[in-house]
Amino acid sequence: MTELCRPRVAVVIFPGSNCDRDALAAVAAAGGEAIPVWHRAGDLAGCGAVVLPGGFSYGDYLRAGAIAAHAPIMKAVRKHAERGGPVLGICNGFQILLEVGLLPGAMLMNRSLRFVCRDVHVRVERDDLPLLRHLRVGDVMRLPVACKEGNWFAAPELLDEIERLGAVALRYCGAGDVSDLAANPTGALHDIAGLVNRGGNVLGMMPHPERRVHALLGGQDGCALFRALVEAA
Repeated sequence: MTELCRPRVAVVIFPGSNCDRDALAAVAAAGGEAIPVWHRAGDLAGCGAVVLPGGFSYGDYLRAGAIAAHAPIMKAVRKHAERGGPVLGICNGFQILLEVGLLPGAMLMNRSLRFVCRDVHVRVERDDLPLLRHLRVGDVMRLPVACKEGNWFAAPELLDEIERLGAVALRYCGAGDVSDLAANPTGALHDIAGLVNRGGNVLGMMPHPERRVHALLGGQDGCALFRALVEAA
């Protein structure tokens, strides 16, 4: 593909983002044109997909993602999502999607009350959505997680609705065994590691697929997600 016809993917950068360069590189490796978009921008620079990367936007003051949810660029992200445009929120990006109301629930401190940084296994729960089209239900990916506020929580009635609607995209699991309680590093309810919205175009996840796109990074399990994101753009 030539530079002119490559799908354009916006990577939103907030003060405190620290995975934006990894996300830009992952988009480029998947064949997309990665466009950095500053948090004060008023539009998405003509991009067909959006990545909200990991990090500590605004230093995680108040709570993770709370200030970033009010950044000017998030108005454009919301409109893009409401039109059915693909959005991938990773770690802090997932927290921002929760704060802005594009995904349900909230994040609490990890059950250990400590920052957790390690590899985890996550099981794919949906494969009928644009951003998961290159994966299959039951596939297990090994990805890094790095967070202190990754303990996803919802009231019982909302949790029941999420399960009923099939909004769970990814669950923490052992190497193929979703019942391995030790595999959930955050304490997230029902081992939830990733959620999708009702339209299936917004995906939030705590593990970092952008850190697993090359053998030199320890594996390529994240490639399928970025390939699907570029194609959806």
